[in-house]
Amino acid sequence: MADDFNAEQKRYLEGFASGIAAARMTGGLAIGQAPAGGVTEPTGPDAIHIKAQDATVKAGGKLCDQEKWKRAENPFDGHNRLKAEAATGKAPKPEDNFRWRYHGMFWVAPNQVSYMCRIRVPNGILQHWQVSGIADLADAHGGGYSHVTTRAGLQVREIAPEHAQPFLDGLTDLGLTAQGAGADNIRNVTGSPAAGIDARELLDTRPLTKAWHNWILNDRSLYGLPRKFNVSFDGGGVTPALEETNDIGFQAVEVLEGAAIAPGVWMRLVLGGISGHRDLARDTGIVLKPEDCNRVADAIIRVFIENGDRTNRNKARMKYVLDAWGFDKYIAAVEEKLGRKLDRVEPAHVAPRRPTDRFSHVGVHAQVQPGLNWVGVVLPVGKMTTDQMRGLAKIAAECGDGQFRMTVWQNFIFSGVPDAKVAEVEARVEALGLTTKAAGIRSGLVACTGARGCKFAASDTKGHAMIIADHVERAVPDLDVPVNVHLTGCHHSCAQHYIGDIGLIGAKVVVSEEGDTVEGYDIVVGGGFAENPKIGTEIWKAVKAEDAPARVEALLKTYLALRENKDESFQSFTARKGPEALRDAAQEQPVLKAAA
Repeated sequence: MADDFNAEQKRYLEGFASGIAAARMTGGLAIGQAPAGGVTEPTGPDAIHIKAQDATVKAGGKLCDQEKWKRAENPFDGHNRLKAEAATGKAPKPEDNFRWRYHGMFWVAPNQVSYMCRIRVPNGILQHWQVSGIADLADAHGGGYSHVTTRAGLQVREIAPEHAQPFLDGLTDLGLTAQGAGADNIRNVTGSPAAGIDARELLDTRPLTKAWHNWILNDRSLYGLPRKFNVSFDGGGVTPALEETNDIGFQAVEVLEGAAIAPGVWMRLVLGGISGHRDLARDTGIVLKPEDCNRVADAIIRVFIENGDRTNRNKARMKYVLDAWGFDKYIAAVEEKLGRKLDRVEPAHVAPRRPTDRFSHVGVHAQVQPGLNWVGVVLPVGKMTTDQMRGLAKIAAECGDGQFRMTVWQNFIFSGVPDAKVAEVEARVEALGLTTKAAGIRSGLVACTGARGCKFAASDTKGHAMIIADHVERAVPDLDVPVNVHLTGCHHSCAQHYIGDIGLIGAKVVVSEEGDTVEGYDIVVGGGFAENPKIGTEIWKAVKAEDAPARVEALLKTYLALRENKDESFQSFTARKGPEALRDAAQEQPVLKAAA
């Protein structure tokens, strides 16, 4: 065949092949090179990312590996190759592990030699038949269980490589997707769990979360950000969505008479939340009409795409652009993209956020619809077996409105339960080995995957969380208020330990002169959220996991002994006494003095 081409044609083909190879490695153009005819601007949905990468290199920066992997082969373009390789039972290379995450699949070896799939569930709401369908998929392709996540989503683990694509195909059959659920993409969108059924809410977040979910799924230019990105909508009701821990938070607020804009319900814009980096989203002073949220979020993200750090993964979140620029410069860039100024309102013209209820996602609560209730079910740090999933789905179908509403607290609520069906729901839930009647520690117990299934985790968070809960229920039986205890395995802070009343972050504790270590935790206190947002303060470092239950016991007993009254929350008590004073008082508790 080569003999059919003359010398000039052969040189052209050789050059063309070289160009294809360079383009494959750089996403269109070899960095620093131009085609013979002059500079060609990148085009298509990936152009905004390629230009940002080129600008980084031109400024003397070195792209991190993940950015190089994106340029070498877009994860969506590589799907059929990934699928074919996985079908042979082959474990992915690091770069393909990254690419698989665009499709919602996470290779979690060595902790589990398998994939975990994270499913997108806007506002955390599934239909009963979808829950049953996911249970069937988890049996056929996974480990026979699922976890509710701290983004009110669902994840299934222990999926063998050859089962990865069949599992994803099964999600499609259920009207679900995992697309963009991992890697440098916009994660599952959260909203108020009791949206549309809460008498105290200002706004139903369900239409907003669904609209944003569809907006990002259908725009490829919004994939491949400098780092992952979180967006949340809070409707101002009784159950918080933790929007202050998100890169973008939209908070329903009531604007009062006397402002420069019309009074009524608006969405306040807060930016820069990333609790693992000890920062909560801050008020920008901007309020939006609800129907404008998507356009504004899109502009915010495009400014981030163009200016986020593509060299250092530890400094690549939007928070660090805000820190470097300041909010005024960032918002000015957003307004330039939008082509208009955004509305501002002084805090004095915004009604305070209504108090939330820390028990509202557990137990029975009257809905705004007369005669109907929502019923919150406690899951052991988010875990359900597939038999429990099918049983719960059947309860939702037969006793409620058929919906299964997951929360950021790793549990879920039934909705639309008639008064006459409440007792039946409680009894059937109990028969499945679960409960709707948790008080004290279990109602606010949150734990990330931990060392059993995540290579980053320093400790077995889910296992230790259950040990702590069992210990506290025995040792502190008079705990009569909800206390949030969050355990996270590493600095990624998936369980958001800094906003818990008591937060534990995994640490390796040195126990010998030779440097031997055991699992343990650093402990923080005094965090908060919703109407009382706050980053907690560290009071103990390198506590062995076996000693953590006693530390939590001592903190809770100190609180109960010294609080002013039952209405003083753990967070308020910590603020009044001071974290260090709380630590010192806790160390005087018998359980810690005996161990000293």
